[in-house]
Amino acid sequence: MGWRLTLRPYVLIVPALLLTCGILYPFGLGLYYTLFDFSASKPQPDMVRFENYTTVFTQEAFWNSAWVTVLYAVGAAFVETVLGVAVALLLHRSTLLGRVLEKILILPLMIAPVIAAIIWKLMLQPSVGVVNHLLKPFGLGGVQWTDTPTGALLSSIAVDVWVYTPFVAILALAGLRSLPTSPFEAAAVDGAGWWYTFRRLTLPMLWPYVLVAVIFRFMDSLKVFDIIYALTEGGPGDSTVVLQIRAYLEAIRFQRYSFGISYTIVLWAVVYLAAMVLVKHLGKIQRKAAEVTT
Repeated sequence: MGWRLTLRPYVLIVPALLLTCGILYPFGLGLYYTLFDFSASKPQPDMVRFENYTTVFTQEAFWNSAWVTVLYAVGAAFVETVLGVAVALLLHRSTLLGRVLEKILILPLMIAPVIAAIIWKLMLQPSVGVVNHLLKPFGLGGVQWTDTPTGALLSSIAVDVWVYTPFVAILALAGLRSLPTSPFEAAAVDGAGWWYTFRRLTLPMLWPYVLVAVIFRFMDSLKVFDIIYALTEGGPGDSTVVLQIRAYLEAIRFQRYSFGISYTIVLWAVVYLAAMVLVKHLGKIQRKAAEVTT
């Protein structure tokens, strides 16, 4: 019996170890391939060391894709956070309508993002789309939603907001329901108004939950592919070609495999650094929220 207790920790760690190996092996293999010039036209590649990365950072296409990626991630995360917190505050009131809307809220999360993007692509068609049809009485019909660079980017962000705002709202609502009631009761006794209570109590204590949602959504938006590709395929031109789509074009469409993988490694580094900064900031926010509750 003693040997079973001794082996139990090692047995329990085996699934995590296998999962880690399953993640690290393809990542390490991809990192190794970036040191070569492997492509469809060159099946016997030569080692070029860091030449792929040098080419990536000297390309204007990379910096354009990086700028589009940042605009998309910041815009989507910001709008989703504001709308998600606002919806959570509305649903926090225990009413029949709030309970019904709470169930409806998760419907966009049940639709695959690529399917949602295809649905919205049809709805945003200038001539036959239902969106322009509904706006026509207000003199706004015929808008080229995805046929202009600015419109395509804003439409992609709007679809992302439609799909993922419920995710932020659910996290914020869970945070609101877990807040201690004693500070709010004390504020009510002192005659504090709604705005003062929200600014001094609710928001500081809710910030850790909001920042967790921001971390998830910002990281996910940095590596977006499905929504933009299904909606615009990176067009018009390269106005919505984010880094993930650029990597796909280089590796799959242009069949420059090592060069395309270099894009994904650069994107991974960006996401990793951004996550480290945000998680470090989360620790500070959590400590400040703890001070408010005490």
